[in-house]
Amino acid sequence: MDNIGEAWKSIKGGVAAPKGFYAVGVQAGIKYENKYDLALVFSQVQAQAAGVYTRNLVKAHPLYLTQRHLENGLAQAIVINSGNANACGGEAGDQAALAMAQVVAMFTAVPVEDVLVASTGVIGVEMPVERVLTGIRVASAELLGTMVKGIRGQKEASDDGAHRAALAIMTTDTTVKERAYELPCSQGGMITLGGMAKGSGMIHPNMGTMLGFLTTDAILPAVELQQILREVVDESFNMVTIDGDTSTNDMVLFLANGASGMTLSGEDLFNFKKMVKMLCVQLAQDIARDGEGASKFVEVTVSGAKTKEDARKIARSICGSSLVKTALFGEDANWGRIFTAAGYAGAEFDPEKVDIRLGNLIVAQAGRGVAFSEEEAKKILGLKDVRISLDLHIGEEHATAWGCDLTHEYVTINGSYRS
Repeated sequence: MDNIGEAWKSIKGGVAAPKGFYAVGVQAGIKYENKYDLALVFSQVQAQAAGVYTRNLVKAHPLYLTQRHLENGLAQAIVINSGNANACGGEAGDQAALAMAQVVAMFTAVPVEDVLVASTGVIGVEMPVERVLTGIRVASAELLGTMVKGIRGQKEASDDGAHRAALAIMTTDTTVKERAYELPCSQGGMITLGGMAKGSGMIHPNMGTMLGFLTTDAILPAVELQQILREVVDESFNMVTIDGDTSTNDMVLFLANGASGMTLSGEDLFNFKKMVKMLCVQLAQDIARDGEGASKFVEVTVSGAKTKEDARKIARSICGSSLVKTALFGEDANWGRIFTAAGYAGAEFDPEKVDIRLGNLIVAQAGRGVAFSEEEAKKILGLKDVRISLDLHIGEEHATAWGCDLTHEYVTINGSYRS
């Protein structure tokens, strides 16, 4: 999915691309030496803010803190650490999350309520608070230097800081996930959108061990920002599944600081919403491609459904099926596994009307198998990107989900995650 023919274009800068935003990443030694593991994102002015969070009943301490700080729809800084989830730590976990916000507030001279906190890593391990807070002090000093260089027009310093921030939020990720776009407005100005995300394993709809951070210099009230974020997340991050596990820490935060001076309405607002969806879908696909141990990326599209929710349920069910995922790994055109996963998705459809395709190859029609070339199917399943499609033939709604195959390497990674 690219932006060819769209109103916006891709640019460098990641989460710090919009005007008035800066980001840095530092090595705090939280779990590993010589790894970027603490990030700081900062707006020069107080921003309108929105957030969506995991639906897991077990939630991490920074998530609770961030929810409280976002009750007024305002924020100016986000501090994120990897290497430790700061989850299930009792009062000490609450104090650690608050201390992170307090140190950021002190060094950036903003109210502590305007600092949002996110963590990712091992659950139930005590947070190495002193290392984290020392990292925040270092990051705050670097942030000041980056801002000075930015004011002087040294854009490369801002781009580098944003890239290191994207590195710092990674855990088992093998690739950095950052994007940025700019959108010319009918008023003659420019609106910029930036973002970064992390996620590789423990990913499942409703968000799992996944963090996402979006920034824009558009003028948008928090209420509208929240609505846009919720709609976009439902069609992007909540349509990714790697292994069926939902984590304690996942959240997506969206800050709009208005530094562009551009107020959105009409076609500009329409294009902005499309641009946000595009960026989030691409970050979601980046997460699916980077699934722990994955050798293949899979896209499942369901069309002809009665309702959007039915289409989503079936697409996610197929992406999340361990039997489908292992068949993809083995390059076995076992379409019966795909059909079965659709059947237990909890969605309404008539099995005798369903067509199933691997790529462009039809393998089942009207709910029955058809003669197809096993050699051609093997070739399709041997690709790095595999596309599966189902047409239910009972309605007009459609949805797409993304995931990956299930490999021996996934077991290896997760069998020793704490070490």
